[in-house]
Amino acid sequence: MSTAARLRDSTQIQLPADTLETVGPTLTERFTVTVRHEDASVRIIGSPVEIKRASDFLTRNGIVVE
Repeated sequence: MSTAARLRDSTQIQLPADTLETVGPTLTERFTVTVRHEDASVRIIGSPVEIKRASDFLTRNGIVVE
C-alpha cells in the first residue's frame, strides 16, 4: 500500500524559487505539469509519469532534483 509521502514524492518536485528561470517556459511547453510559485520555492506538480520525465529533463539541463 502506498503512503501519502511516497505518492507526493512521485507527483511533485520542489525547488528553490529561482531555479526555473532559464528552463521554465520549455518545461511547461514539453510536459503536462503545473508550476506553482510559492514563498521561497517553486513546486512542479503532475502525474508520476510526467514528473519522472520532467525530472530527467531538469537533470539534463544541470538542475539537481532530489
